[in-house]
Order: sequence, then C-alpha cells, then structure tokens
Amino acid sequence: MTSDPLFPGRGQATVPGGALRVLLVEDSVADVELCVHELRRAGFELELDVAPTRETYETLLASGKTYDIVLSDYRLPAWTGMDALERLRAVDHEVPFVLVTGSLGDESAVECIKRGAADYVLKENLARLPVSVRRALTERRLHDERRRQEEEKEALQRQLLHSQKMEAVGRLAGGIAHDFNNLLTAILGYGELLAGELGESDDRIERVEEILKATQRAAGLTRQLLAFSRRQVLQPRVVELNAIVSEMEKMLRRLIGEQIVLETRLDPMLGAVRADPGQIEQVILNLVLNARDAMPEGGRIALETRNQDVDSDDDAVPAGSYVVLEVSDSGQGMEPEVLAHIFEPFFTTKELGRGTGLGLSTVYGIVSQHHGHIIVESRPGDHSRFTVFLPRVERLAAVDKAAAPAAATGGSETVLVVEDDAGVRGLVEDLLSLGGYEVLAAATAAEALRVCGDRRGEVDLILLDLVLPDMRGDALRKSLAEAAPGARMLVMSGYAGNDTSEEPLEEGTPFLQKPFSATLLARKVREVLGSRE
Repeated sequence: MTSDPLFPGRGQATVPGGALRVLLVEDSVADVELCVHELRRAGFELELDVAPTRETYETLLASGKTYDIVLSDYRLPAWTGMDALERLRAVDHEVPFVLVTGSLGDESAVECIKRGAADYVLKENLARLPVSVRRALTERRLHDERRRQEEEKEALQRQLLHSQKMEAVGRLAGGIAHDFNNLLTAILGYGELLAGELGESDDRIERVEEILKATQRAAGLTRQLLAFSRRQVLQPRVVELNAIVSEMEKMLRRLIGEQIVLETRLDPMLGAVRADPGQIEQVILNLVLNARDAMPEGGRIALETRNQDVDSDDDAVPAGSYVVLEVSDSGQGMEPEVLAHIFEPFFTTKELGRGTGLGLSTVYGIVSQHHGHIIVESRPGDHSRFTVFLPRVERLAAVDKAAAPAAATGGSETVLVVEDDAGVRGLVEDLLSLGGYEVLAAATAAEALRVCGDRRGEVDLILLDLVLPDMRGDALRKSLAEAAPGARMLVMSGYAGNDTSEEPLEEGTPFLQKPFSATLLARKVREVLGSRE
C-alpha cells in the first residue's frame, strides 16, 4: 500500500486497472478502514479517494475524475451527507450515492431516497455494504441500458420521420416538376417558333429571347427537383468515373476561381460504374460548387476517387463493392443543426439571391437513384467531406461511348404522337408537321392502340409520353410495340413516375427529356428514324 496524503501514515486502498472507483466521504479513519475491509472481503478491487472535508470533496469533484459510486457519512463536521448528495447531483446526475451512517431516522431515510440516494447502510451493519453497492451498480447499469435503448429508439424514430418527410417532399417536388415540364415544353417550343417567324431584324425578338432564357432557367430548376425526388429517367451505361472527372476538371477550375486550389487524386485502378454520365457530372459539379461557396476567402478543394469494399452492413453503407468519389474542402464546416437539413430541397444558409437550396438535394436524389449512398462529415470551423459510394460493376472490354447526335433535319415518315397534355401534343404536332412528317395523334394509350390498328404497318415512329392516365411504363411500350411491330419508339417524359422511378429505361431506349427545344426534337426524331434497318 502507498502512503495516503489524506491520512498521513496510513495506506491508500487503491488497486489500479479494472478496480471499482470509489469516492468515500468520511472524516473517521477507523470508519474508512472498516468500509474498505468489508468491500475487499466481498471481492471488490478498489481505486479509492477519501474526502474527510467539504473542501477536499469539492476539489475531487472539480478535478474531472469519474467515479463508479460515492459513499458518504450522513453526519459530517459543519455539513451533512445530504449536502454531499446535492453537490454531486450538480455535477453528475448518474453516479450512485449510498449513505453510510451511524444512525438515521425513518423520516431522514425517506428524504434521502427522495433526493436521489440509491440506499443507506448503518455502520453497525457494515456487512450489508457490499450488497448495497452491488445493487446500486446493477441499477445504474440497467438504467444506462434502458437509456441507451430509448436513445436508439428515438434515433430510429427520427430517421423514420426524416425519411418519410424526404419521401413526401420528393413526391410533391416530382409532381410539381412533371406539370411544370409540360408547361415549359409548350412555352419553349412555341417561343422558338415565334422567334423563327419574327427574324433577327424584328425589334420584338429580344423580348422573345428573354422568354426563352427564363424558360431554360425554369427547366433547370425542374430538373433539380426531379433529381431530388428520384423521378428522373436515367440513361445508364458503363462509364469510368475518372474519365468524367478529367473531362470536367478544366471547367471546374474556371468555376471555382483562382483563389481556390483544386486537387485531384484519381485511382488509376478505379473500377467502372453503371451510371448516367450527365447525372454524375451534375453530382460532381454541385459538390464542388458547394465546397467553393464554403470558402469565400479561398482555400483548397480535394477531389478523390478510389475503390472500396464494405465488409458488413452499417447505418450508412450496406456491404458491397463500391467506387468512391470524395469531395472535401478546407472551408468553414457546418453546425449539427445545418447537417440535419442539408439534403432538404430549398434549404440554404446563403443570403437571399445567392442560391436556390437545390444543389445538395439534387446530389442526394441522383446518388439514391443510382442505388448509391452519400456520407457527410463536417465540423464547425474546420472542413467538410462528402463521400459518394456508387456500386462497382465489371469493366467491359470497351467502356460504353455515347453516340454522335444526328443532324436536325426533317423527313416524310409517319409519326404517331401519344401525349395526354394537349399543349405538348399540339406543339409536337406542329413542329413535326413543319418538318415534313405525317403526324398522327393520340391522348391515351387506348386511342393510340386504335390508331396503330387502323394504320397497321404504316406507323414509322411512335413518340410517346412515358406516363399516361390509362397505362404507363413497360406495359405501355410493350402494348404499342405489339400493335405496331415495325415502328421505332421514342420515349419522352417530364419524370419517371412512381412505378418506374427506381428502374431506368432499358439500355439503348431512345429518350427525350421534357422540356425540349424544337431543334432537339427534330434531331432526336431524325436520329431514331435514321437508325432503322
């Protein structure tokens, strides 16, 4: 035993390692030794601090040292065990407190328990002290376990509510974007027709051009809403993430400005991913711009790729093989309150007019729709790191390349336009007719099937909305393919709809995203018809 500074000449009952950490409030050396004797006889290893005075007690509590249990005499010089209990609860609400006293009336005993004492033991019956200590420790462990379970339950409830909220907002955003895309398609198409009729010499052309610019900006917002709601129609192919990053690097450096350094660390052995290249570009762009905005005075952005295998499921990323894209910055970091809402649409910490609050929600939607995952790490005043996990796929002999677009010319073929929105249907009819095509029109799937039956073998191309009131998705395409077996098919849509939002179109399916321009429509129609064998 080592010398105890509280009781010079006495041994300190201290056992290092996994010992029971005890703070004993007692001014009697003999009573300290009796308590230690009973606890050790019961098998306890002790790491003991003794507080014979109020000042010593205050000093030990203020030292930051943690204790498993506090034992205290009830009657102390100039203060009481209840004072010791009250002071303990001011700094720690959880540590068990047991009174060890010579005598204690019933009323005093009840009052002690009411104020939070775990138990009391009379000094004339110290043999009961180990039992009381064990019970107090057991109750503490059970209490901690119940609290842990309650915290886990509350965390799961919060996650569920957050997920439900994001899903509800996503459905609302997707529905709004779908309706707006139909409106914007008509505005953009007829605006382009009007611009062509006026000519560059007309003074009114500038006003029409402003309408077209505003329409394009609105179309960008709806694309972001669709990305967040995971209702964009993907056109995935096997791609190299390194190639996408390298192609974007020059543009990214220009966008972030000279005051920010962009570092790229690309794994030369990086695996391939099956993804829509345009959507992955959007993810990279939004993450880099978000990092830029976090560093108004300049700083450093690191963009890294690597392969990563996750061996076991956790809350953030399930087990599997992934290609990882990581974007980190040396910026201001984020408070926990901001992190909790960071992927919600229209949530922004920027001043009015400096952002829509859709950038990171777009990233979240695109990553989710690619069956990927995203993790955010950030500390206030330090930095932020966004880590995107995309499922790794087998690399093909040659990574898929996008086909060159066809020229925007007209033709004389027969095109069936299947679109339930009257404005969009009328616009497409006008545009294709001006291009020389024979145009048939239908507002429903049933009507389209009747037209195919009446003009069997005459329809060269079916231009159809992906979502109709009476039929949608794969069922719609298959029914029309059977009704017009020789016709090509070009799908157009403002969004994928609930039943197809998680499933991309089959690889190679021609697709036209609303809103589209007259030039893009003409080029896409010619491209599909020109590919006929």
